Amino acid sequence: MSQEPQTLDDAPEGLEALLPSVVDHVALARLYGEPLFTMPRDLYIPPDALQIFLEAFEGPLDLLLYLIRKQNFNILDIPMAAVTRQYLSYVDEIRAGNLELAAEYLLMAAMLIEIKSRMLLPPKKTAEGEEPEDPRAELVRRLLEYEQMKLAAQRLADAPQYGRDFLRAQVHIEQSLAPRFPDVHVLDLQSAWRDILKRAKLVQHHRISREELSVREHMSIVLRRLQGRKFVEFGELFDPEKGSPVLVVTFIAMLELAKETLIELTQAEAFAPIYVRLAYTPA
Repeated sequence: MSQEPQTLDDAPEGLEALLPSVVDHVALARLYGEPLFTMPRDLYIPPDALQIFLEAFEGPLDLLLYLIRKQNFNILDIPMAAVTRQYLSYVDEIRAGNLELAAEYLLMAAMLIEIKSRMLLPPKKTAEGEEPEDPRAELVRRLLEYEQMKLAAQRLADAPQYGRDFLRAQVHIEQSLAPRFPDVHVLDLQSAWRDILKRAKLVQHHRISREELSVREHMSIVLRRLQGRKFVEFGELFDPEKGSPVLVVTFIAMLELAKETLIELTQAEAFAPIYVRLAYTPA
């Protein structure tokens, strides 16, 4: 829905041209938070704000290799005069815009001039049968190694990369059907049953039954066994077949009888058998 044009009575001259005819126009840019709907007429663009690089080089060796391959020079027989002249012209261009970037290229330029001057001088004398050293040999070796590394890097960059050339496919499928569980094999069922039997054998129950035993009753039993006998060996008064509870009660009964002086425990000497008899009471 359109609205009436908005004007400023006290606006400075030229400001009305910057205001939109309608409020819902899209702003081209914002200057200090204020929208701009038209390009300012007095806009200043610095000379180095926009630069176009037709060829980008990653260093002096990259530039030298480009000059050699572009003109189909033999890298093993580099024409130093032509290459040095073209190289220096490129260095002069980058020195005008970026002196810091040109420092590395100037070092290579000095090396090229040195090689060119050495080629103008007569070769040094060598031993018989040996060829004089070529001043370009070291430069050629470095260029060949750099070219090999550059080609290897290019092959790696051309290989498909995840996120750049392809993406991993992700498909979400909703499981609307009931889950189907795998069938149980007979051997698995037998193994599970054996495990249950093993656990059952490990679980044991011990029931304790309460047996009524009377100390007074066993005291009477001991006295009856001693009647009519002078001495009875201590072990004969116990019956192991009746179990430990009966043995304990019998022993307690003998202690009570000895406490009440109804029986006597005698021994002939140390470590000799112990005998039991009824206590002697004079008439």
